[in-house]
Amino acid sequence: MKYKDYYKILGIDRDADQAEVKKAYRKLARKYHPDVSKVTNAEEKFKEVNEAYEALKDPEKRAAYDRVGSNWKSGQDFTPPPDWERQFDFGGGGYTSANSDHFSSFFESLFGGGPSFKQRPRQPSYSQKGQDIHAKININIEDAYLGNSKTISFQQANIDNNGHSYLKEKSINVRIPKGVVQGQTIRLRGQGNAGFGGSESGDLYLEIGFNQHRIFRTQGKNVFIDLPVTPWEAALGAKVTIPTPIGNVELSIPMNSETGQTLRMKGRGIPSKTPGDLLVKLKLSTPPAKTNEERAAYKAFSESFTFNPRSQLGV
Repeated sequence: MKYKDYYKILGIDRDADQAEVKKAYRKLARKYHPDVSKVTNAEEKFKEVNEAYEALKDPEKRAAYDRVGSNWKSGQDFTPPPDWERQFDFGGGGYTSANSDHFSSFFESLFGGGPSFKQRPRQPSYSQKGQDIHAKININIEDAYLGNSKTISFQQANIDNNGHSYLKEKSINVRIPKGVVQGQTIRLRGQGNAGFGGSESGDLYLEIGFNQHRIFRTQGKNVFIDLPVTPWEAALGAKVTIPTPIGNVELSIPMNSETGQTLRMKGRGIPSKTPGDLLVKLKLSTPPAKTNEERAAYKAFSESFTFNPRSQLGV
């Protein structure tokens, strides 16, 4: 028989919640219903959608299907694991779909339809390590500088004493190590789905993301900031106070700096064995001339220079 990717059929991710499963099913059922659809293979598609929904709408069936693993591809030759029918109890079949008689051999091989599913051992009869879980956690840039702890919640598949597979909500406290960067993955051993037959649980892999910051941007270990400066600070040079994710520091602006120029503060980026840098992009900020005195100052300033910024344009 051929493996069926029910998530792909419904067009959802494997970590979609039950509300997303139901929403995707309703949309596709309307699209492919044979009574209204003009799609050439609508009836076949409609059966596929019904079968996928039957498998994923029920947490126990879904947990069992997920236990098969995510490494299978649609259309691959598939054989259920040894003694599969003894691992799960789906109420002797108990299909709820009106089209259950059209379910594939793949579906029936996993969820059955006969009374043999009512009999099962107290414990699984073979061993298999639990499936890994992949998730994402967003942190603040300050957490990357100092480290922190976060509590996260996720759904974990477990096996009870009677061999049932079920999903439960799990919360754990995660230590965010100092020096993590966006896109990095943290591995938490044994925090994934439960294993079969006393085998160890899978691992939890957390991908680090950064919350959007009002001031700072990151690229790897480097941190970027746009810094407004006055014309006289840029022309004459100055020492100014600038923020970093962990406090203010002093920055020296060289004489005759220009807008768009980037100054590098070595080692002020995200810390690590080789820390990143803080890259400061200068942006010239021109004060408005609101009073007669301010306008006079600008006029005197303009009369002191013969500078024409448009000369490079030939005008």
